Amino acid sequence: MKYRALGNTGLNVSEIGLGAEWLERHSAAEVKEIIDHCAQAGINILDCWMSEPNVRSNIGAALEGQRERWIIQGHIGSTWQNGQYVRTRELGKVQEAFQDLLDRLRTDYIDLGMIHFVDETAEFHKIMEGELISYVKDLKQKGIIRHIGMSTHNPDVAKLAAQSGVVEMILFSVNPAFDMLPASEDLNEYFKDEYAENIGGIAPERAELYQICEQNGVGITVMKGYAGGRLFSAETSPFGVALTPVQCLHYALTRPAVASVLAGYDTPAHVDAAVAYETASEEEKDYASVLASAPRHAYVGQCTYCGHCAPCPSGIDIAMVNKLYDLAKMQDTVPPTVSAHYENLSAHATDCIKCGGCESRCPFGVHVIERMEAAAKLFHDAAAIHNH
Repeated sequence: MKYRALGNTGLNVSEIGLGAEWLERHSAAEVKEIIDHCAQAGINILDCWMSEPNVRSNIGAALEGQRERWIIQGHIGSTWQNGQYVRTRELGKVQEAFQDLLDRLRTDYIDLGMIHFVDETAEFHKIMEGELISYVKDLKQKGIIRHIGMSTHNPDVAKLAAQSGVVEMILFSVNPAFDMLPASEDLNEYFKDEYAENIGGIAPERAELYQICEQNGVGITVMKGYAGGRLFSAETSPFGVALTPVQCLHYALTRPAVASVLAGYDTPAHVDAAVAYETASEEEKDYASVLASAPRHAYVGQCTYCGHCAPCPSGIDIAMVNKLYDLAKMQDTVPPTVSAHYENLSAHATDCIKCGGCESRCPFGVHVIERMEAAAKLFHDAAAIHNH
């Protein structure tokens, strides 16, 4: 299992994580079997947004004796009222439900205290200006939560969170289908039976979000990585072609700022299917060729950092140069941290010999040579400014 830094939190999380929602339909013994199997595979991050009491208790029993090896995302605002889940900002109910989460998980702290399911910008502002954020900050000050997070499906809300200086990481829905869609406050928009035929490539606000998170050190953990399973079938996929779990995982893990994809598991075999990503070949991970040859919605001209351009005879990590170039372009002046990362690469855009091999291999028709020339100029000019 590989591990990644979760933004600036100081936490290192497994690339493949456990989204525990599916555990609601399992017995205590089955929950323990799945969690133990995850631990054996090296998975160390678990998201528990569910308010249903039994699953919380079953997870807590399964974590007994191994709490310290797990990084837990626990949600603030997910409550159980009259036998059903209710998302609420009513402080008394929020506090009661969060204490219940601690008690049932048999722990006195949560690593990532997630402000639960904020998809409207007006609600975001209300939360950040009201008593709920004061409660969350108090939890952090007392060490009851170690870091403040937020879950959202809306890139506009996620962008506000990433720029807030308060939210340290985001649980966000990332997959190639959702990435084509503009921001929406209605989650149902992402699960429509059909998308508009003129949609193509990553929506600018979503591409910008990933770059903002990377730049601000706000880590992303991923939900809905499989788009609810619709990407596994050509009939339900908006591209008209099927992707594999490994390809979906690789897509999410090649987005800037993404640290872990949290998948749901019904059985140990489901865990193995996701963890197979860690030993998959480049061919098995290749989502780019599938998307580029799909009958609908090709990502023409967009660098998705998929790495198809490699190998470069000059040793340039083209995908990384492109990622840093896109980050650098976001600001009027190139941030010193981005310049430093670029300078530390073993080969730079200036080493491009314009052989064109990368362009012949790119599934999306990206003009790599032009981008290398632009990156070379941008970082050269930035170095001149920083040296002054």
